[in-house]
Amino acid sequence: MSEVSDTSAEITEGFVCAHHHLYSTLARQVPGPVSAPRDFAEILRSVWWRLDTALDAEMIRWSAMLGAVEALSAGTTTLIDHHESPNCIEGSLDVIADACAEVGVRVVCSYGVSDRHGTDGARRGLEENRRFLAAGGRALVGVHAAFTCNDDTLAAAAELARDANTGVHIHVSEGPVDDEHWSRLRGLTAPEWLLIHGVRLPDDHGLQGAIVHNPRSNMNNGVGYARPVRFTSPVALGSDGIGADVLDDFRVAYARAREDDVTFDAATAWQWVETARDLVPESRTDRVEWSRPMGGAWDLAFTTGVTPRHITVDGEVVFANGMPTKVDVDEVRARAAEQAERLARAMANSV
Repeated sequence: MSEVSDTSAEITEGFVCAHHHLYSTLARQVPGPVSAPRDFAEILRSVWWRLDTALDAEMIRWSAMLGAVEALSAGTTTLIDHHESPNCIEGSLDVIADACAEVGVRVVCSYGVSDRHGTDGARRGLEENRRFLAAGGRALVGVHAAFTCNDDTLAAAAELARDANTGVHIHVSEGPVDDEHWSRLRGLTAPEWLLIHGVRLPDDHGLQGAIVHNPRSNMNNGVGYARPVRFTSPVALGSDGIGADVLDDFRVAYARAREDDVTFDAATAWQWVETARDLVPESRTDRVEWSRPMGGAWDLAFTTGVTPRHITVDGEVVFANGMPTKVDVDEVRARAAEQAERLARAMANSV
């Protein structure tokens, strides 16, 4: 049931968040930087690059577990995740995959390769992608962004993806710091790639792959509006780690597009939801029963408080009576809070 136009429908397919950072779930419980970052580059340096270097396996596990619980609570049954933990690379994708499986959420993993920590760090990141794929894990090859990788690393990631018959999951032209680096991807991309953000990507960029629009994150980081209607590439919706509530992301995408062009149709933003489902076709076998009939795109653009009551993933009941069935939510939240405290201490010690 891919359409949302039947106002009598209360059961739909599961939602897919086309770009998540499960490792960022704990970030909201960590104190912000002492002085406010002034631009996107400072946000990366003072927040995210300090956070990812502080992560260990326990933090990764409970961050992923909490993120998966929150995804189910929004009717999202599949997460396409992009992970980075430079001091805990080996086995990190297994930790995430196992945590999501424990909750009952599908996940497509990737480790974000970068030369930010030297060529050995990039090599280890590539090897983690290779190892996970070779073991049968569902994954894309992760790359942080072209501006943090040399040409050899980008070429190696593309080659690994081709050999594994999968795509590359990479941030592209998110902000000024990554302005011109998209051109270094020419000749490397393929239709299976996910090009994340694309805020400053030219209309006629010529890169292959789907553009994943993250409107809330782009607004939060002050990087500008991607205006995804200008692309001929397929467009899907992601959160960039700000939860996994696809309905919420749809509403933000719609409102931001209307601010840019008041003639924008909600049905276009809904197509971005459908494109995300197409990225993981198994999600279309999942079933979500909602608290109210699901109206059309116009209705959902203005209707908040729509919540799932019952969810099956791969035929298994994973959510019933408004709660996940496979894990104790109170325990997950408590353990995640403990790990957030550890993360905050580790980040404070890294200053």
